Amino acid sequence: MTAAGTRTDGALAGGGLLDRERIVARPGFNRWLVPPAALAIHLCIGMAYGFSVFWLPLSKSLGITASTACPDLTLASALFTTTCDWRVADLGWIYTLFFVLLGSSAAIWGGWLERAGPRKAGVVSACCWCGGIILAAIGVITHQLWMMWLGAGVIGGIGLGLGYISPVSTLIKWFPDRRGMATGMAIMGFGGGAMIGAPLANLLMNAFKTDSSVGVWQTFIVMAVIYFVFMMGGAFGYRIPPAGWRPEGWTPPAAKSTMITTKHVHLRNAHRTKQFWLIWAVLCLNVSAGIGVIGMASPMLQEIFAGSLIGLPDVGFAQLDAGQKASIATIAAGFAGLLSLFNIGGRFFWASLSDKIGRKNTYYCFFVLGIVLYALAPTFAGMGNKALFVLSFGIILSMYGGGFATIPAYLADIFGTQFVGAIHGRLLTAWATAGIVGPVVVNYIREAQIAAGVAPGPTLYTGTMYILAGMLALGLIANALIRPLSDRWFMSDDEVAALQAKSAAVSAGPTGSFGIGTGGLDAKAMLAWAVVGIPLLWGVWVTLRATFALFG
Repeated sequence: MTAAGTRTDGALAGGGLLDRERIVARPGFNRWLVPPAALAIHLCIGMAYGFSVFWLPLSKSLGITASTACPDLTLASALFTTTCDWRVADLGWIYTLFFVLLGSSAAIWGGWLERAGPRKAGVVSACCWCGGIILAAIGVITHQLWMMWLGAGVIGGIGLGLGYISPVSTLIKWFPDRRGMATGMAIMGFGGGAMIGAPLANLLMNAFKTDSSVGVWQTFIVMAVIYFVFMMGGAFGYRIPPAGWRPEGWTPPAAKSTMITTKHVHLRNAHRTKQFWLIWAVLCLNVSAGIGVIGMASPMLQEIFAGSLIGLPDVGFAQLDAGQKASIATIAAGFAGLLSLFNIGGRFFWASLSDKIGRKNTYYCFFVLGIVLYALAPTFAGMGNKALFVLSFGIILSMYGGGFATIPAYLADIFGTQFVGAIHGRLLTAWATAGIVGPVVVNYIREAQIAAGVAPGPTLYTGTMYILAGMLALGLIANALIRPLSDRWFMSDDEVAALQAKSAAVSAGPTGSFGIGTGGLDAKAMLAWAVVGIPLLWGVWVTLRATFALFG
């Protein structure tokens, strides 16, 4: 025994299998095993971005080859009908529920997560996300849309929120020397989940498709089982460092930036500071600008470049026949996939860069570059310069993803690490808000332009680009106003010690790094990375193959 009430393996005696005290790391544990555990969960829940792959098949779940349409169908009646096929717009509410529930559940249960630990949160996330998909499968079988909303949208959305924030504070504590890189590695997975899940779903639906089924409910069940195995593996792979742990040979650097605190703000006080709401605005405005483009990427490219995508530069979108529109739709799908790659790469690149230049400066880059690129996008479209247009939006989407990956480290710099996961959870209400604001701005401006007689083409989106640039200008101002917190907001050393008392007991005896966190990319770590890396590389390969048509 190393301390009263503890065992030599580093777990508290009597602790339950999922308890936080049970997962305190012991000597010999390698910290590089934690990021792939986080990725295993994020790559699964990241399929939320790719759920639109099910909309068209589900809109024909009764008619199989064509939708069984009912002209008098309303949203309320669509929830309970068993004789009419659902409209894509009715199904699309599941996507909205995903991100509203993600932000809400992260805010509501973020404090519980800090107390319960990442393993318990990861297990609950797996049960909610995968159980929700199973319930949605039953909804497809019985043709009950309300059951799909409840299963995938509500229960699954709760799983998204808990799974998304489960590794944040853990990774920041394991990598105090590389906060941005650590969170970037995990959150990169959420952006990449659709790259794996969407093509996998297509393969499964084609395999299960019959004369009497579009293959969606079978695909739901198979994917739920696969995701459950990966997510449980990730949850049980989580470990937390003992109190006072730091990497071998690393000492906190002398304060070279007043924007990085070594103290901690209690969860109950974080939202009472103006810094919290300024960072909330920074995230909301950055995400609103990006998420609106994601939702309209495919039609935007088709309507702006039209015939030039297939070698007919003088043919506008309205003059294309059905076959030509199908061809450019395929190319536009490649554009959406390319943006997904930029989204993923940006999460790791920008978060890692923020370790070098600071979080505030990184967000300055997002806003200044974003304003310039949004302002220039109409010019590139008017020139017919497809390469510059695509590159501009690729960079914009890299900063959209980078904003998500950098924000946890930004919060840790300002509020400390003790409650960063819960604070991050509350901040994700900005994402829920942006998930409504961004698409509404882009979609309704487009509709207003069409109603005013603007034909599909570059001018259809000019006003939208300038408004999105204006939103980023507001974000730039909010970021400039962020300052270090005054001392009155920080907890005393005694308060912090009391919160860390349980894990401190576990680490009693050894000093320094306690022999924990060493090993680097040894064989065990490389195997763990291969488990998540191989599916991710497959997704990248499939996406790249689909984008080749974009440039001929």
